[in-house]
Amino acid sequence: MRVKVIGYWLLVIVSLAFSSCRNDIVYSQFHSISYPDGTITSSENWHMDSVVRFDFPIPDTTFDYTVTIYLRHTERYPYQNIWLFAGDSLHRDTINSFLADDRGRWYGNHQHGLIETSVFIGENRHFSRIDSNYIEIQHAMRDTVLHGIMDIGVEIVKSEK
Repeated sequence: MRVKVIGYWLLVIVSLAFSSCRNDIVYSQFHSISYPDGTITSSENWHMDSVVRFDFPIPDTTFDYTVTIYLRHTERYPYQNIWLFAGDSLHRDTINSFLADDRGRWYGNHQHGLIETSVFIGENRHFSRIDSNYIEIQHAMRDTVLHGIMDIGVEIVKSEK
């Protein structure tokens, strides 16, 4: 009986280990926020004219892809939500993402004073070129300088056929 229980748990652990491997990630990258002239900020300030650009290849143009933006911010961020302009060679979207609930509790993962939140921007996106693909992200808030934002990331995952 004990051997069966140990064997069962061993099978569960091995299955979880293999299922957690993400071979379908095509691109995953973070960029620090920079000033409009391209110099990196050290004070968590994102100027409204600063566009964060991600250039990436797509290995297989026959697949569709899911695109997610990741925001890393501190508790200095003054709002419950963030508006973003996100665009690639085929799409341009205006996205409203909530970063905190009505009581001011932050969503996302908290580590070392940073809060990381994912912003899903689309599934079944098709890229028609192997190279020369890009995504540009700019904040669309009313503030000229947005405080508390540290890094922006993009993850592109191959969708199931």
